[in-house]
Amino acid sequence: MSGLLVLVPQLAAQRIRGGGQWGQITFQASDPHQVGAVIAVSHGNEPILPAPLQPKTHFLHSANSRGGHRWYRVPPELHLFWWQLRKIRGALKLEGFRSWIDSGWLNPSGGGYLALTLSADVHASYPEVDIPDIAAWYVTPNGVEPVDLDVQAADQGMRQLADYWPVAALAETAVLLVGAGSIGGAAAHALATYGVGRLTVLDPDRLLRHNLVRHVGDARHVGQYKVDVLKQQLDDLRPDTEVKALRLDVVGDADCVRALLRRVDLVLCAADGVAPRRVVSHLARRANRDAVLACVLEDGGLGEVIRLRPWRDRGCLVCQREALVEEGAIDPEPSLDADYGTGTTHRPMTAVGSDLHLVGQLAAKVSVATLLERRGHPDQTLAGEHGVIGLRPQIGLAPPFNVEDSATIRWLPAKPPRPGCPTCEPA
Repeated sequence: MSGLLVLVPQLAAQRIRGGGQWGQITFQASDPHQVGAVIAVSHGNEPILPAPLQPKTHFLHSANSRGGHRWYRVPPELHLFWWQLRKIRGALKLEGFRSWIDSGWLNPSGGGYLALTLSADVHASYPEVDIPDIAAWYVTPNGVEPVDLDVQAADQGMRQLADYWPVAALAETAVLLVGAGSIGGAAAHALATYGVGRLTVLDPDRLLRHNLVRHVGDARHVGQYKVDVLKQQLDDLRPDTEVKALRLDVVGDADCVRALLRRVDLVLCAADGVAPRRVVSHLARRANRDAVLACVLEDGGLGEVIRLRPWRDRGCLVCQREALVEEGAIDPEPSLDADYGTGTTHRPMTAVGSDLHLVGQLAAKVSVATLLERRGHPDQTLAGEHGVIGLRPQIGLAPPFNVEDSATIRWLPAKPPRPGCPTCEPA
């Protein structure tokens, strides 16, 4: 059975570890994929109890179920053989394998059967080698081959990274994401992958066919609301993150957004257009919340991520833009009011999907760094507050948008509030 992979759900592994000397196994397998899963286990001749594979949508649930398989408790030396034989693609003689089994032995017939072996002492016996306590074999009259397996651990998802990443701190955070398009979709996936505990996604638009060239959704989702697409994806891929989908417009439903901001730690705006960005800037400042704004400029030639802090020495989005214009830079805001689409009735799409995803992922990184910095993680300090990313750099742009090299990120400091700013001055 060379190439077979055996999946062992956590419940099945628990029952084997808590059993006696042997038991029966029901196996569900897909021959075309050369993969199968243990879906039921017994202790000896007791009833075989189900140990279903998760999630319920796993492709093996439609595969054939096959009984007549076994598990055995064995000495650690047999697992050392398993570890060595996998490296050389070797096998044991049937008599040699049989000699390690104390009880419950099943003679193979026909095509053979799957056997799992349990060695509770293998880690203590061979601490210098990473040998699992559960191993898999395929037993035939002609010999016994080691089989690859994947045993589901008790700690799954973000908990696997707890020793290396501030999982607990991020699990307590909440982010509001405004805009579920190409940049927002990539940002949503990145925020969940970082381990943000609660993510509220806000966007009133549906996913249409012309969006597919750049969006994280696919043709199966055409016609659905973009926020619903992201929720479905993240519920499946990143269950550690609680996702709430709201079909709201940040401008028309500003009162609702104002209430939402009181329940989150940060807002990330990836929406197209001047008005949504300025509304987010204003509302976040009034709510005393950090804001991160992400977009592409110059027809996709540049990416931009701006962090707005509600601090007395930091200005809002309008203050940042007006200061740049006074310094001789371009004013990119008007170009953001674009109705992207087919190129006939809409402005044509000029930015490549992967570039948009790159900007969205960077915006997620900036957001997570901001959340962690506030929680005392000095390694998450940013080099500046305004990042300009070279995607397809263009000659002749005024500073700070004159990034010459692709994949370069130029970080700039924040500008102070301007006198009389209705957003930055106290209400």
